[in-house]
Amino acid sequence: MNRSELGAALRALRDASGKEAKVVARGAVMSQSKFSKIETGKLSPSADDVERILTAIGVSGQVKAEYMDAARAVATDAKAWRLIQRAGLHKAQRKLKAVDADMRTLRLFQPALVPGLFQTPEYMRAILSRHKGLTEATVRETVSARIERQEVLYDDSKTLRFVITEPVLSWLIVPPLVMAGQLDRLVSVSRIPHVDLRVVPLAGPKHDIPNHAFVIRDDRAVTVETVHAEVIVTDPRDVALYVAKFDGFAAHALDGDDMRALITRTRDELLRQRETG
Repeated sequence: MNRSELGAALRALRDASGKEAKVVARGAVMSQSKFSKIETGKLSPSADDVERILTAIGVSGQVKAEYMDAARAVATDAKAWRLIQRAGLHKAQRKLKAVDADMRTLRLFQPALVPGLFQTPEYMRAILSRHKGLTEATVRETVSARIERQEVLYDDSKTLRFVITEPVLSWLIVPPLVMAGQLDRLVSVSRIPHVDLRVVPLAGPKHDIPNHAFVIRDDRAVTVETVHAEVIVTDPRDVALYVAKFDGFAAHALDGDDMRALITRTRDELLRQRETG
């Protein structure tokens, strides 16, 4: 089922219910314009959109379950980074803060960079410097918004799991001294009881390939970071693939004191590089 077929099916359900479009749109907490675009197949709805529409129509639990499976299959959504940047990177960070507030469990895999929730302001600025045309005001707002997002680390009602690869620890997008400070931050945050940070070491045989970064929230949605876009995956079968990939890397990663010892050794080496450089 594609988005046009899904839209037509939703319209057929609404027509069968005898409810007007404006009534269902209001019940689904969305504008009539958006609802019309979903019904006509001009807009691909999120799984949440479809769930709210079905609830507003008043379908049975069995019908809702069938349509939600179809909706999740349709709802893989990609948004180009240039569009996210144009809308405002700081706004994207605040939107993520709201998403983080609602989740209970986070799994994050990052083979290239320190995860955003752990980044120091200096590291954040280095990441943002890759984006062309950002003003200093935009950088300040985005850094501030990301720091605000980090408050979720101290919410003990959540389970937060992170797996990074060892090259992340020495990928010098910042000077060695700044990177050393970033590694100290990792060690510090790793001691928070409900934060599980693991590092996949370079030594030893490997069971999988660290293709790209991804974030899983509550086993319901995966955010995949590609070169050109942010992709949202909600099909349960695809989400399960990412959960299995995360769990596989977590099982082969260092944690606890072994993980902190590896980070500390890398930090000490960075400090030696600065002294001898």
